[in-house]
Amino acid sequence: MSKKETPLFPLRKGLHTRQAHVDLPPGTFEEEHARQGFYGRTTHLYRLHPVTDWTRIEGPLRPHCYDLNPLKPSAEEAIRLSMFGSTEAGFAPICLLHNSDVALHWVAPDTMDFFYRNADGDDVYYIHAGAGKLETTFGALTYATGDYLVIPRGTTYRFLPESGDQRYLLIESFSEVTIPDRNQLGPNAIFDPAMVDTPELEPYDATPREWAVHIKREHQITKVFYPFNPLDVVGWKGDLTVWRINVKDIRPIVSARYHLPPSAHSTFIANNFVICSFLPRPFEEEEGAMRVPFFHSNIDYDEVLFYSAGHFFSRDGIGAGMMTWHPQGIHHGPHPKAIPLSRTKDRTDEVAVMVDTARPLQATPAAELMENLNYWASWK
Repeated sequence: MSKKETPLFPLRKGLHTRQAHVDLPPGTFEEEHARQGFYGRTTHLYRLHPVTDWTRIEGPLRPHCYDLNPLKPSAEEAIRLSMFGSTEAGFAPICLLHNSDVALHWVAPDTMDFFYRNADGDDVYYIHAGAGKLETTFGALTYATGDYLVIPRGTTYRFLPESGDQRYLLIESFSEVTIPDRNQLGPNAIFDPAMVDTPELEPYDATPREWAVHIKREHQITKVFYPFNPLDVVGWKGDLTVWRINVKDIRPIVSARYHLPPSAHSTFIANNFVICSFLPRPFEEEEGAMRVPFFHSNIDYDEVLFYSAGHFFSRDGIGAGMMTWHPQGIHHGPHPKAIPLSRTKDRTDEVAVMVDTARPLQATPAAELMENLNYWASWK
């Protein structure tokens, strides 16, 4: 059948719902079988058993779960585990998952007596714990827990964290990070661009000493030294800069009658991956409407979820500071207790960051050290 002859409306066979995710036939479980994440052609399958009710899994496609909370190494341990980028005390991102489009790192910065510049891609930080000041080419920004910091490729910067626990998720993009088009929702949906904060120029440290910039290119560090502070910018104009927004300023799209797909929660996009934010929001209130994520098999995307705060209603045994990875090709969906529990509450209280990647991810030895090898059995 040619593209022009593709049916305008879905075909229907056997038992099915009139509206996807609403009023499932008694005794059935709905699976979404879709292309291009949740944007492409879709068929909903109605099964008699949950597709995650497996007895065992052999091979690399099993679901993975990592507890990052114990990953609080000394500077020496961070340097040993760091694979891609800086390997200096004070700033040594620990790579966990990566492909040719994106790399996910765990960062616990300390005092940085040097500046850093990523020549490989844009850096998006999610501040899981901690606060401080970010000094950049464009000026300085304060940051706190729940902030996203978007730093364009080639920007010189350093963190000046406050005392206390510092834990950041770094999503390193090898293409430019942008905001998705809101289409019919209008330009102010999800968050008004006027909510975005950008750096302010302030007096910089002009101490006449040697200053270092560590430049990462193709996962190697080049150190460049200056007799002056390289952040000696006294003015700038343009539309390319560092920016910040906090999750509390993001207003998720909700539907009272229909469970929206994860794509409705997209915050940033780049080539071959998307970053979504799952935030507190009301549950669907209409009788018969699903309240938990539907079963699906990630046909075209690997899915990573970092859990930052709250109660994660769709997952049993998951807490803050943990991360799951579901590779393309294997099913996943709500844990067995999630469906009945969702009927006892009016809203979610979770804060989580999702990264969906079009190319398969690879885990690093650092991630494997943190893995719960029995996670695949948590659906039983």
